[in-house]
Amino acid sequence: MQTKNDIAHLLTEAGTSPKKRFGQHFLIDLNLMRLLVDTARIGPDDVVLEVGCGTGSLTAALAEQAGFVIGAEIDRSLAPIAAANVAHKANVHLIIGDVLEGKHHLHAQVIDAIQQAKLVYPGRLLMVANLPYGAASPLIINLVIGPVVADAMVVTVQKEVADRMLAVPGTKEYGILSILLQAFGDLESLRVLKPQVFWPPPAVDSAMIRFVRDPDKAGRVTDVNRLVQVVDLFMGHRRKMLKAIAKSASAQGRWTPIEPWPALFEQCHIDLTVRPDRLSPETYVALANAVQG
Repeated sequence: MQTKNDIAHLLTEAGTSPKKRFGQHFLIDLNLMRLLVDTARIGPDDVVLEVGCGTGSLTAALAEQAGFVIGAEIDRSLAPIAAANVAHKANVHLIIGDVLEGKHHLHAQVIDAIQQAKLVYPGRLLMVANLPYGAASPLIINLVIGPVVADAMVVTVQKEVADRMLAVPGTKEYGILSILLQAFGDLESLRVLKPQVFWPPPAVDSAMIRFVRDPDKAGRVTDVNRLVQVVDLFMGHRRKMLKAIAKSASAQGRWTPIEPWPALFEQCHIDLTVRPDRLSPETYVALANAVQG
């Protein structure tokens, strides 16, 4: 693994430097990097996705344990450095470009690389990464709802994002990210990271988070797209009462369930006068399943 001096030297040699527009903050605490890798419990049949490979420090460590590593790096000045660092690793495939297509969906090239790797390595799909701040939320949501889903994720993210991932109903941080993650799996905060463990140091704290997909929870969701629709409909108006949101959506000609909303609320034992940020992830799943029916 590379120290701060190692990374700075590599960037200087390449005539480049950390770029703010890509949210580049290199994790330089080697103990934390080891914690990131060790917590993922990577096996020889697992496929690992790393987003924001940087100079390939974490990439090389992941390749020592994983069956196959897919790395994505948007910065064309850093990608050759990462490639050189893992050139001796036959089980690494680097993709130069944005991991997201249109900022909301996994890039087709990434999906294809994962699907091809899974044909050979039948273990889990993991994401282990020091995530660029701007890509964290949409990327995590994509790997929860699919079409390609991660069995587990161990990532560093901005603490604000971590707070939204872990938030409970009734708090200001509770939202779509909280609901979808908790509807499909279990979350754990591993460590709060101070700015000085990164180079250059960000202006805010970060956090290391582990998500593990729960097959039982995921199995209760009968239609992922419908769940996303229901959560988006109500949490998009989080300060209004449920009955007002449902009435407005119907009046505007937005999608309407076969059964009237009041009947669905009653079926799911939901009080029409509460606000949507009071409903648990499990309740949203039940409501979406009722709409599906």
